[in-house]
Amino acid sequence: MKILGIIPARGGSKAIPSKNKKLLHGKPLLGYTIEQALKSKELSDVIFTSEDKTLIKIAEQFGVRTPFIRPQEFAEDSSSSLSVIQHALKTLKQKGESYDAICLLQVTTPFRTAEFIDTAIKKFKKSKIEALVSVLKVPHQYNPHWVFKRTENDKIKLFSETENIIGRRQNLPVCYVRDGSIYLTKTDTILNKNSLYGDILGYIENNSKYHVNIDTMVDWKLAENIAEDLSNR
Repeated sequence: MKILGIIPARGGSKAIPSKNKKLLHGKPLLGYTIEQALKSKELSDVIFTSEDKTLIKIAEQFGVRTPFIRPQEFAEDSSSSLSVIQHALKTLKQKGESYDAICLLQVTTPFRTAEFIDTAIKKFKKSKIEALVSVLKVPHQYNPHWVFKRTENDKIKLFSETENIIGRRQNLPVCYVRDGSIYLTKTDTILNKNSLYGDILGYIENNSKYHVNIDTMVDWKLAENIAEDLSNR
């Protein structure tokens, strides 16, 4: 199975200006993901896609392939990851390159390792699934069966829509939340079903100790602490 690693990054960022090239513990943020992707033994190829020429230049310094400049229409705030991946697959196919699946690696989750990528791919390959995502276990206090939503008349009701609340923590079902580190999807699902998840979705559980999905300066500070901790290991 030929699997393409896709690392997308935009030049614009509102919460953290120039986030993707900002130095995190002395290294551009995008460099963390590129380095680990290139160390992967299971990815057939890795590309970096961006509309920003400065980001492309930085990415190339880390040794990743940048086969095209992403059109601006796929680099807006409203642009979905799915549309970016579809554009990449179609553009590469025009160049004579085709893949059975993709592995989306977002630069905002910088601490996933090559080993974790390879473990996810191996599980993806041997499972009868269309896609696989990395997840974190939801703490019991945030379990959907203990979460309420506000109704139109300013009351609240169980988010799970069940009639009665589950009283004991031990009886709660195990729940997960996607963590943004890894998305693996078959090409056919992306192009023909217009989906990153398909109908049969697998998962791999991540280690929360070294996980952060950088969106705000609070996240950035956490990432700095993690990077410092990892550098001292």
